[in-house]
Amino acid sequence: MHRLAEDGIALVLLDANGRFKARLEGATAGNVLLRRAQHATSMGEAFTLALARRLVAGKLRNQRQVMLRGARDAVDEADRRVLARAALNLAASQRALPAAGSLDTVRGVEGEAARGYFAAFNHLLRPELRERFALDGRSRRPPRDRMNALLSFLYAMWMNDCRSACEAAGLDPQVGYLHVLRPGRAALALDLMEEFRPFADRLALTLVNRLQLDVRSFEVREGGAVMLHLDARKEVVVAFQERKKDELTHPLLAQALPLGLVPLVQARLLARHLRGEAEVYPPFAMR
Repeated sequence: MHRLAEDGIALVLLDANGRFKARLEGATAGNVLLRRAQHATSMGEAFTLALARRLVAGKLRNQRQVMLRGARDAVDEADRRVLARAALNLAASQRALPAAGSLDTVRGVEGEAARGYFAAFNHLLRPELRERFALDGRSRRPPRDRMNALLSFLYAMWMNDCRSACEAAGLDPQVGYLHVLRPGRAALALDLMEEFRPFADRLALTLVNRLQLDVRSFEVREGGAVMLHLDARKEVVVAFQERKKDELTHPLLAQALPLGLVPLVQARLLARHLRGEAEVYPPFAMR
């Protein structure tokens, strides 16, 4: 633990459901002038609204790619129609964002789009697995079904990677734009994470559809909470780390880099925008 702190590597502790419990990190570093700019821009309504629109637009675009890919790969025509319709609805939500005149409206567009996205999510699963891994909307704290348990665990790991990326770029992870500020909440990390949620969704679908996880990978606790068994959590962590090695071409940098480095690149692009060196923040586009 001392070595990790000295080397500037954060140690994150999660509970069995993937929920954040504690974090060990070294001395505060980063550019104080950047943090000052971040705090100042977070107080500006117009700046905050414009950035929140772009953050949500990035998430919706990537969710739409998940649906379009599912529609292309669908064997059943009924599944294809459901997924194609969901993709059209996400595109409509994207088009509605420029007219959103307040943060609450932006959050409302995002929430409505998320409900439609997860309503179609089961059609991305193999038909014989849908009853066992049915997703009845998003449920958290605690997750109420197997797919929600898996998604929550993957989201928690992405969130902590995004928090580390914010800190590495010199940003304050608690001062966000889209997410409401609350004591102890890493709002900026949650903002940055939005565009990466569909990557977690794809990995969850892969693990289930390829039978790397099955019903024995989960347990139901008293009260209805569902969680991953220890061995299954280890398998998910390994799959997550392997997926982060996949090389992608960054559309702005026009060069290949591992998926695991993309949050850091995005945090640095966000820092440029907050300093006024870039007119807009470009969310990462899934292919």
